Amino acid sequence: MNSSDSASIREADIVIIGGGIAGASAAYELAAVSSVILLERESHCGYHSTGRSAASFTENYGNAVVRRLAIASRSFLEAPPEGFCDHPLMRPRGMLTIARQDQLGRLEEELERARQFVPSIHLISPGEALARVPVLRSDYVAGAIVEPDSREIDVNELHQGFLRNARKRGAQIVTDAGVEAIERHGNRWVLRTSRGRFAAPTIVNAAGAWADRIAGMAGVAPIGLVPKRRTAFHVAAPDGGAIAGWPLVNDVGEEFYFKADAGQIFVSPSDATPSEPMDAYPDDFDVAVGVDRLQRATTIEVRRIEHQWAGLRSFVSDASPVMGFDDTAEGFFWLAGQGGYGVKTSPALARACRDLIHSRRLPDDLLRQGIEPGDLAPGRIRTTSAPGTQTTGKTA
Repeated sequence: MNSSDSASIREADIVIIGGGIAGASAAYELAAVSSVILLERESHCGYHSTGRSAASFTENYGNAVVRRLAIASRSFLEAPPEGFCDHPLMRPRGMLTIARQDQLGRLEEELERARQFVPSIHLISPGEALARVPVLRSDYVAGAIVEPDSREIDVNELHQGFLRNARKRGAQIVTDAGVEAIERHGNRWVLRTSRGRFAAPTIVNAAGAWADRIAGMAGVAPIGLVPKRRTAFHVAAPDGGAIAGWPLVNDVGEEFYFKADAGQIFVSPSDATPSEPMDAYPDDFDVAVGVDRLQRATTIEVRRIEHQWAGLRSFVSDASPVMGFDDTAEGFFWLAGQGGYGVKTSPALARACRDLIHSRRLPDDLLRQGIEPGDLAPGRIRTTSAPGTQTTGKTA
């Protein structure tokens, strides 16, 4: 590499690949202690999974690691730092989990599991469930539990808060910067992109569904990431009823969920179809399944679909996030595999990313929650076996 080549390279302590919620939150935390460049392949950050999130904050979804990360994120989301955002990041939105007669055993198991993390979750009668959401069918709902402290996240406000404050801390956000090649030269990584070349001793791979492909460019073994498509759509709200105060309604068998959303009804069939990394689009069959499940459980008559979309939720075999330095490649740091939980866990994961890069240890509050570095480290899941199929989670 000659001197003229070196002069054309923009350098920083850390280059983050991916401007979704994972990369944006990491940039916010890392920019407080390092020089940071964030590279986003699209024309604006958050185009893919982050911009298509169900926006639910619940401590009652995901495995034990995910639930602990959500609990560790709650204080930031409820009371962000002064000047972080213009509007509150969360607003009230309880979650109601319903069960048919044939699902009551599963509901009991879910309640027992949930209480280990969220003691406020409790059983309510079918009549109480119908009082909270009057469109539910009495011959469908045989049991229900409620998570009263579940919340609605303003995903755009959170994401833009991370980006805006990362810039205030000196981070450079570069869009339309798709990574084309990655090489290690001496003690730094050099990345060739559509916006020029960038270099740093440390790469943070926050590329979402594309994270394994980014690793391949760097000569790093994949972690077995499986992107899975999740479909959602809007239908008209029923006439004559106030819907704004409804909780999110979730089927205990994870067959569908719905909620009030900007005067309409947001519905998802909870699909989880493996996909290549791509700009995901809804499948007509999945939309039809969602309509059928909604109409069987409620009195809502769907006359037309107002809007439909899909996003990718990326999982590894144990459905926990993957975060930490790769054992085989100096300075290559993974921040991937958040599945459907990336938004609600982003504050805790970003702080963990910062501390693991700078001190090689997790923040004390995460350790107190029972999270160990090995729970997140890429080495735990690097295997030649096929990834698992766990698919729970409704946030992205």
